[in-house]
Amino acid sequence: MHTILTKQTLAPQIVAMTVDAPRMATAAKPGQFLIVIPDEKGERIPLTICDYDANEGTITIVIQAIGASSKKLIEMNVGDKFEGFVGPLGHPSEFIHLSYEELSKKSFMFVAGGLGAAPVYPQVKWLSERGVQPHVIIGAKSAEYVIFEEEFRKLTPNVHIATDDGSRGFHGLVTALLEKLVEKGNKYDEVIAIGPMVMMKFVSLTTKKLEIPTIVSLNTIMVDGSGMCGACRVTVDGKVRFACVEGPEFDGHKVDFDEAMRRAKMYHTQEAEASHKCNIR
Repeated sequence: MHTILTKQTLAPQIVAMTVDAPRMATAAKPGQFLIVIPDEKGERIPLTICDYDANEGTITIVIQAIGASSKKLIEMNVGDKFEGFVGPLGHPSEFIHLSYEELSKKSFMFVAGGLGAAPVYPQVKWLSERGVQPHVIIGAKSAEYVIFEEEFRKLTPNVHIATDDGSRGFHGLVTALLEKLVEKGNKYDEVIAIGPMVMMKFVSLTTKKLEIPTIVSLNTIMVDGSGMCGACRVTVDGKVRFACVEGPEFDGHKVDFDEAMRRAKMYHTQEAEASHKCNIR
């Protein structure tokens, strides 16, 4: 079993945990995810890897309390052990296969919406360690939900904040800020967007108009994380793909987001019922 070593509240109902997992920490790469099982009666929960430290033998995960299982996770404390902690799973980000010379010639923009800042962080960290300083937009509802800003600023000077209510940084959507940065003369060879499905849809529509290649991570649609349940089926370029075994990253200009968003709502009723029972207890 894997032990929780640290626990930190990042925002309301959002916590980060470092977990003792030396083998996974050695093998993990940006863009991958893992499966967490809180206890012997818990379900499989796919979570993207937020950070990994091979020297310390630790993995960092970030959880937002949305349903019954995620609420159970954030109630766990330092010293508690997960029943299951399996990974790394999924394909790593494509840019890790580029040479130093190729990386040095590319300008990356990362758009992190809400909890999407967590899986964006290891990607920006990996690039920073290789001398690349990408641009990062962190989007949130309000200032209190902006996470990982300080951590990103340690990696790159090009960090931009957008909040829906204007309480921090740019007042408006991440798409509007992205367009504003391009209008100011910033040129991006690739945009990588991770966050709520609807955000990734509109970022992809914006970048298609701007003719910027775009990658999105469909981790939010995963349920079982093994390809067996079929819940993460998504149409990409007219073909059915499975986010957990063939992704989680895909070409954002080829993803059928409307279908993906409908699929993401499939278990809302069951999740609401489970959350209600959890609260009653």
